[in-house]
Amino acid sequence: MSKTIAIAGLGWLGMPLAQRLMMQGHIVKGSVTSVKKASSLQAKGVDAYAVDMTENGVIGAPQGLLKNAEIVIIMIPPGLRRSSGADYVLKMSHFLIEVEKSVVSQVIFVSSTSVYGDAQGVVTERDMPIPENDAGQQIFKAEQLFFNAPSLETSIVRFGGLYGGTRQPVKFLAGRKNLSGGVAPVNLIYRDDCIRIISEIIKQQRFGHVFNAVHPSHPLKRDYYPLKAEALSLEPPMYAEDTDELYKQVDSVNLKLVLGYEFKQEL
Repeated sequence: MSKTIAIAGLGWLGMPLAQRLMMQGHIVKGSVTSVKKASSLQAKGVDAYAVDMTENGVIGAPQGLLKNAEIVIIMIPPGLRRSSGADYVLKMSHFLIEVEKSVVSQVIFVSSTSVYGDAQGVVTERDMPIPENDAGQQIFKAEQLFFNAPSLETSIVRFGGLYGGTRQPVKFLAGRKNLSGGVAPVNLIYRDDCIRIISEIIKQQRFGHVFNAVHPSHPLKRDYYPLKAEALSLEPPMYAEDTDELYKQVDSVNLKLVLGYEFKQEL
């Protein structure tokens, strides 16, 4: 059944997701952060709105984005790297007010596996996240704002490291020496699987759940990235000697149990 879907964040993941959902017959609207970007997308036939989440409120046309939308998919980058001091929770609380003003009844909140701490080891959706830094703490609080909102039925999708297309994490590691964390398992997911998982949540109406969206294969970084570098004709990264540190491995129970999802591509 066709739905009207708003995507807050037409970026590297949001734009191809919008295209996939439109191909499936849905009416899709989306937001970018500036009027210039919105105008450029509108010229290409995309129903785009300028909406910027700030700590002082939501700037732009949030109600234009949300008008008639039954579902909103939130994929706003938290911008919390390098201790920026940004208050992501406050930004999302402002947007929640806008969502609650609208006719939206279902939400997919795109979160991150950074809500889990390394000291937790192997985790699934059945484990309560114990974030180890400010970014993880803020992302966890933000997702819970929507998950616990009484007027909304929200599914949380915690993506692992995203890659696909031109985004290849090994490019940032190529040629580097004495890297730490070589015995850490990778927690990665292809963009195509991200898009399929979100599409399946909508198709199957699996709202009210938490999904750890991470490929089930977890090779060690010291084994995985040198092979990836070689495949791309890059200088392989070199890792320091093993340590006894504990690293998280993010697995999923709900992708199989609730969604019946099978990954389409090997790492």
